[in-house]
Amino acid sequence: MRRTTKYPVSGANSLWQIYRTVSFWKVFKNVIVIQIGRYTPFMSLKNWLYRTFLGMDIGEKTALAFMVMPDIMFPEKIKIGNNSIIGYNTTILAHEYLIDEYRLGPVVIGDEVMIGANTTILPGVTIGDRAVVGAGTLVHKDVPAGAFVAGNPMRVIRQQEMHSDQ
Repeated sequence: MRRTTKYPVSGANSLWQIYRTVSFWKVFKNVIVIQIGRYTPFMSLKNWLYRTFLGMDIGEKTALAFMVMPDIMFPEKIKIGNNSIIGYNTTILAHEYLIDEYRLGPVVIGDEVMIGANTTILPGVTIGDRAVVGAGTLVHKDVPAGAFVAGNPMRVIRQQEMHSDQ
């Protein structure tokens, strides 16, 4: 089960009412920073930009590959552990706008996690330490530590025993 908070709206759909839910200037700034980051080939610079201007919590030696797309409205709800790899063109969402409501939820990615290219991570999920997410996966629920998951819908392919010395 994803951990999201629901906010009902009335009248037009929630995305049509976007600037009632988040500041235009915040989104404008985030879009500029994220577009610079998506094309930046230097991991340390990219992490600094995202930590400093977006409020993301990114661990040491974590690599966000070329074209990774963090949430443009609520990037501060994203936490990525140490020494993780987020693959090419992955999208990490902390929001979802629906017809009658919008939902916000944190995304927590553990230490030494590897996420394959073109993955989409939905709001409110946790990906455990040393998990591997196959390319093109839709992460719609929590991923246990040490698991290898893949597919759409996502399913556990293999579960590794986690030892206290890892």
